[in-house]
Amino acid sequence: MLEPARQAATITAIAEDVDVVIVGAGIAGLAAARHLTRAGLTTTVLEAAPTVGGRMSTEKVDGFRLDRVGRLLSTSYPELRRTPGLEALTLRTFSPGVLLHSDGHHHRAATPTAPRSARGALSTARALASAPRLPLPRPQRATTRPGPLGGPLDQSRLAAALARLAATPPDRFLARPDLTAAEALTTRGLPARTVDGFLRPLLAALLCDPALRTSSRCADFALHSFATGRLCLPEGGADTLPELLAASLPPGTVRTGVQVTAVSTTTVTTRDHGELTCRAILLATGARAAAELLPGLHVPDFHPVTVLHHTTDEPPLTDPALLLDADRSGPVAHTAVISQVDPTRAPAGRALVSSTVLGSPPAAAHLDATVRAQLARLYGTSTNRWELLAVHHDPEAVPAMPPPHDLRRPVRLLAGLYVCGDHRDTSTVQGALHSARRAAHALLADLGAQPSPLAEPLETAA
Repeated sequence: MLEPARQAATITAIAEDVDVVIVGAGIAGLAAARHLTRAGLTTTVLEAAPTVGGRMSTEKVDGFRLDRVGRLLSTSYPELRRTPGLEALTLRTFSPGVLLHSDGHHHRAATPTAPRSARGALSTARALASAPRLPLPRPQRATTRPGPLGGPLDQSRLAAALARLAATPPDRFLARPDLTAAEALTTRGLPARTVDGFLRPLLAALLCDPALRTSSRCADFALHSFATGRLCLPEGGADTLPELLAASLPPGTVRTGVQVTAVSTTTVTTRDHGELTCRAILLATGARAAAELLPGLHVPDFHPVTVLHHTTDEPPLTDPALLLDADRSGPVAHTAVISQVDPTRAPAGRALVSSTVLGSPPAAAHLDATVRAQLARLYGTSTNRWELLAVHHDPEAVPAMPPPHDLRRPVRLLAGLYVCGDHRDTSTVQGALHSARRAAHALLADLGAQPSPLAEPLETAA
């Protein structure tokens, strides 16, 4: 990619010869560009920031790779397989299921392997519901209270509910009433202990919504992905995914440091590079930036996310598990020894612990101390000597999806003008990639191009 100063002399000539200008080089814009170039169209991707990736960015500090927004992926996301350019993507998986911390103990909700069929889904559900209680490394006061998954009868009900969910085709979720996720959990016939101790913290982590005001249909999609796949992260950091997409495009396609100030169906106006013409324009920015270019476009509310990265000499947990606080004893919703999940994210001899705070965090002056106290309880070890590497806070990390939520918000605004991003489908990596494929398909159809590379069914994003 060229530096902004060098782009000025070349970008107009390049854009005059392309079919589509894409505004925004996040994963949605880059994926759409890859679909379009694969179908034979030429594209230019304009990005205001100095690098690609948008919210999927990774800070490099002394050999550590620190994601700015710790979004969880699932191996069951179909678009990770369907998006050209991601063939070389390596996913590092967490241990099957999750670890739940409750009453001073770890409780494993796990399965040996990810299911690939309805029978596998049933096995997953049974394994999740038969989770043993695991003691923490240091002695804890004995307790006779049931774990977060409840007693044997509660676990059987949970197993049946998860089996039904995993075996249900995702499109059938659309026929269900669209409530908030919190409301829907009270209608599923599961005991309060299981709902509060397992499903609530799990959904909060998957949806980045601690209050669970998200659409129940979106929550069902999230649970379906969890039950039929494995939670995972891109090897090397979140920015690996957009960098792979950018590298798969023809040289010169992506232009960073270019600020777009106005768009029409065939014209893009930039702050420093003049006016560019093309056959069609695709907005692939975040929701707020898209609305600034197209007044009247819906801007959702957002879920804030704060990620704290600590390092220590020894991993406080050798299991590469996602650890949830079932007791909700502090601001951290979930945490993991990320270097156990993906060793490339930390230098040799150092452990990287990444913890996610959902919603508004405590005051900055007290945030680290409050989080350390909670992490000491969750991991059963002192955190006094842990080193804080970085704190990343994004007040608009995840677009909210309250009910009724349209899982297929229009991507074709009018002929020649399109929009995509995680604010058009589900606010997940899967949703961003799926919206990119929908937008590319609509654009190809309008331009009379051959959409054969996109012939897979455009089902609702899971």
